Amino acid sequence: MTSRASIENIESSGRAAEFYAGIGLVRMALERAGWSIVYANDNSRFKRAMYRTNFPDGRWDPRDVREVKGADVPTVDLATASFPCIDLSLAGKRRGLAGEHSGLFWEFSRVLDEMGSRRPRFVLIENVPSFVTSKQGADLRDAVLRLNGLGYACDFLVADAKSHVPQSRKRLFIVGLLGNIKADPVEQRDSTLRPPALTQFIERNSDLRLTTLRIPPPPAAPQSLASVVERLGGSDERWWDAGRMRRFEASLSDLNRERLKRMTDGSTASWSTAYRRTRQGRSMWEIRSDGVAGCLRTSSGGSSKQALVEADGGQVRVRWMTPLEYARLQGAENYRVPESVTESQAMSGFGDAVCVPAMEWVVRECLNPIASSPVEA
Repeated sequence: MTSRASIENIESSGRAAEFYAGIGLVRMALERAGWSIVYANDNSRFKRAMYRTNFPDGRWDPRDVREVKGADVPTVDLATASFPCIDLSLAGKRRGLAGEHSGLFWEFSRVLDEMGSRRPRFVLIENVPSFVTSKQGADLRDAVLRLNGLGYACDFLVADAKSHVPQSRKRLFIVGLLGNIKADPVEQRDSTLRPPALTQFIERNSDLRLTTLRIPPPPAAPQSLASVVERLGGSDERWWDAGRMRRFEASLSDLNRERLKRMTDGSTASWSTAYRRTRQGRSMWEIRSDGVAGCLRTSSGGSSKQALVEADGGQVRVRWMTPLEYARLQGAENYRVPESVTESQAMSGFGDAVCVPAMEWVVRECLNPIASSPVEA
């Protein structure tokens, strides 16, 4: 049910357009923060099916962003962009903004340029933290220079999903503010949200047009991994068979074997996630010991699929995580996956999306406090 407060927030925050819209988790976060989405662009067919199943209303543009013109985008207050991270990720080849995928940032900025006087007041960009160090900082500098040229002063923060859900998922957010924005001293940027690599980038690029938003510390995550686990019976065929379990246990290092033993010896049911790593040329399973899942990835990413380890009553079972668990780890527990989308596609879609409560928190703390304030001349 939509509360009266939510309706008032929608009226007061503004209209938004989302680029590289994916499966709609950015929209979910924006709507929870009180924004109204009037335009979404993405050319993935299966992501479109997932998006439209959960958000059947609204304007969806299925074209490649390279075909979109500024005149095609309605007048909005906010434009978001979660453009592909492949060329910026540490797991990729690090081609940066010159790459085929991450280079689509330039298409987003072109659309903004073509909007002219209708350019949105706010821009919110989300990507991997390694954007900061891509090409020794040159890529981020070029991106900010481009945004500066369009009239936006920028601030940055790195938010971790584990402040909201049991998933370790750090993401860089670039906030662009149109108009004259008074900047605070650079010392104010020194916080957990602006780690050393980011503050160093800011200090080395003092000629850029930057601003500083005063952002409170992130909340502490109230959930544990147990809160997202889909309870499957012991006879469920998704649990690995005896042969696969032997291979799993044989691949564990002494450290990970000890972690598994502690789980098995526990007096209550417990869960952990496991992922494959290549160590000295050998594929091995590693079990997390921090009570959260690793960062969800697309099906093509390194260590892309995570397994769930369950220990209960001295018994150990292992299986791949399910789409429902992926959805819960992204804070989208009520998300519906259409029958036309395969399990692999659904998990890839979630792995390529944003963590909803983390995105919502950034919007509430960075944009909402100033959304209703006038722009300085």
